[in-house]
Amino acid sequence: MLTSSEKLTDSEKYNLLVRGFMLACGESTEAECLTRMLFGTDRTYGPVVIRIRKGDLLFLNNIETDSLHGVFRAVTDGGFNIEPKAWKGRYPYQVRVETLGDKITLNNATKILRRFGMTRNTPLHSKRLAAFLDFFLEAPSSVDSMANSETLKSHRLILEEKERIANWTGEVDIDEEIPMIEATTFWDFPRQSYGSTPKGDNKYAGVTPALIIYNLVWRYTDPGDLVVDPMCGSGTTIDVCREEGRRAIGYDITPVRSDIIQSDARNIPLANDSVDMVFIDSPYGDNLRYSDHPDNIGNISSESEKFYDELEKVMCESHRILKEGKTLGWLIGDQWVKHRFTPVGFMIYNHLCKYFEPVDMICVSRRGQSSHTGPWFNRARRFNFYLRGFKYLIIVKKTTQRVTSSEAREIEWTHYKRR
Repeated sequence: MLTSSEKLTDSEKYNLLVRGFMLACGESTEAECLTRMLFGTDRTYGPVVIRIRKGDLLFLNNIETDSLHGVFRAVTDGGFNIEPKAWKGRYPYQVRVETLGDKITLNNATKILRRFGMTRNTPLHSKRLAAFLDFFLEAPSSVDSMANSETLKSHRLILEEKERIANWTGEVDIDEEIPMIEATTFWDFPRQSYGSTPKGDNKYAGVTPALIIYNLVWRYTDPGDLVVDPMCGSGTTIDVCREEGRRAIGYDITPVRSDIIQSDARNIPLANDSVDMVFIDSPYGDNLRYSDHPDNIGNISSESEKFYDELEKVMCESHRILKEGKTLGWLIGDQWVKHRFTPVGFMIYNHLCKYFEPVDMICVSRRGQSSHTGPWFNRARRFNFYLRGFKYLIIVKKTTQRVTSSEAREIEWTHYKRR
């Protein structure tokens, strides 16, 4: 779980794991970074910035001049819009910094970073961070000016940081690689969770892969926004939002955790237009036994029209509580049972389009299925049926300006040569 340094005592702050993060700039933005002593990025690397704590070490890579500036120390936790007008609002995920003595600049940054295996989403800690600091201690420009008091000061401060790193004996509290948001419409996550803390319960029936929610909150919300999961299950949405700096409310008709509120998704106890994102991983029919609650939609067959009528009530409630222009993500799978295929995903999509404007549809690989074994693959081939290999993630948004025109748009296509 992310730890804000603002809530810790001075001794606790000193004993925290020191992490190293790299941020980037160009020739047009470097001066503003160094003048404001503020580093920033857009949402692509927003997950990196919000993991920065006060006291962490930072490095600035000018990707156009292939130079690397350091060593900086964070004087705030990473945040959102610390200075909203910086870089004309283009880079709202920000952290304030100070230099450790004199700023040291290394050339051939690409070669150094490649040699060290460091990227913007791979933070450093422990021995790797200490070894990386050696690049700055050994920089030729520093050696040539040893009489410079600021250079001497920077060496002393870097050595102090190396001592802190060497004396640290606690647990690692940062991901070895912070996940990047997905770029295509095919998502395949080998694990249910990510990072160093669990997200939901991977033993829970139908548990949601945490990186689905991670990708949605980073694409469609900002830190501090409110995310609601009306069918919260084992609490994956709550755990992801807590780690990614979002507020979350989870409801379920049969809660399994104290931080999940008992409520029916067809009657969400929230005001109109009050929510920034809704995520729903609903039942796909009555294939799983979630609970014996008499109002559980998961006890209704997806071959029945009643199943879709009840889920449409959930859609109406989600539309009511969402703010204008905000997004809903709905995870759903199809059904094939006893020689009959039911296109549950298409049915849900058609019902959603009554209320929302489509944004996109993602194909999510199904892993960890009990049927994904050698005997089941053999049966599927012998008896001429298909095992369920994917789920749909249907992304829609609430808007009063829905696109309803049937006229084709005039689009100037760009054609690229095949490789």
